[in-house]
Amino acid sequence: MNPSPARPANRKTAARTVSWRDVEPAGVVLISGPEEYLAHRAKDRIRSLVRGIHPDVELTQLDASGYAAGQLTMVASPSLFGESKLVEVASAAQMNDDFLSDTLAYLKAPAEEVTLVIHHSGGTRGKKLLDAIKASGAPVVDCQAMKKDSEKLEFVRAEFKAARKGLEPAAGQALVAAVGASLPDLAAACSQLISDSQGTVTEATVDQYYGGRVEATGFKVADAAIAGRGAAALSMLRHALATGLDPVPIVAVLAMKLRQIAKVKSASVSAKDAGMAPWQFDQARKEARAWDSAALARCIQLLAETDAQVKGAGRDPEYAVEHAVRIIASSVARH
Repeated sequence: MNPSPARPANRKTAARTVSWRDVEPAGVVLISGPEEYLAHRAKDRIRSLVRGIHPDVELTQLDASGYAAGQLTMVASPSLFGESKLVEVASAAQMNDDFLSDTLAYLKAPAEEVTLVIHHSGGTRGKKLLDAIKASGAPVVDCQAMKKDSEKLEFVRAEFKAARKGLEPAAGQALVAAVGASLPDLAAACSQLISDSQGTVTEATVDQYYGGRVEATGFKVADAAIAGRGAAALSMLRHALATGLDPVPIVAVLAMKLRQIAKVKSASVSAKDAGMAPWQFDQARKEARAWDSAALARCIQLLAETDAQVKGAGRDPEYAVEHAVRIIASSVARH
């Protein structure tokens, strides 16, 4: 029989947090956090590694919310031929009492040749079980949502590094701007660029593949407007609207850029204080030189009104966003 995956320690110890990129099979693995895509990647990695050791592993998937008493004991019981088993548990954040009771009992004597992977997306349900898993020394995979652009940029860099593919810094930033609203989309874009492009991926490569995406268009419009290049901003905006892009995310990008400028107006603020990546912070600092506080406040208020108009409060959303771009660009031109 092939050697079984490493077992968690039976003594009480500190939680062992590992990256979803590096997690190894163990008797029990807890995947914790709401980011489904990262949890999926972690489960795929464990499944692949287990199958690499035990090609004939028996896979069983359980739903903790609809769990029936005794299921875990049954699926983890030794088989006639002693095959390795992989048990994946979903919906642990909605676990029922039977699952809680059975799994707490299971942790006291985990079955040999079994890898139990539990995904808990968050919340307090089953806290007693989560604490017991962590205390056992089992690996805990942290899969928190990536909300900041800096986190998404690190994700992109890691994807390219893992593939041993070159990526220019500006290209990573452009990719996050273009498809960063959705982590699965961002991962798919990384995969496409890694497999399809030749040599180091540049900003021009990203623009060739994803320059037409609404997020990228919004950033280009915002950059031009905030720099006072009104004609260029309006031209790009009209092209985007003519091709069917929604004004709502474009207004959102404009508002985000102005809020970033407002955050860096204080001389004492740091990138960490502002919740921004260093490159975002440096860019906002440069853009802030062309703005005084009064003009900035007026434009932020204007965008709040424009946001309401493009979401149904106004009769002509396209006119509303064009008007906002004109005002923003002309506010820069006066300073």
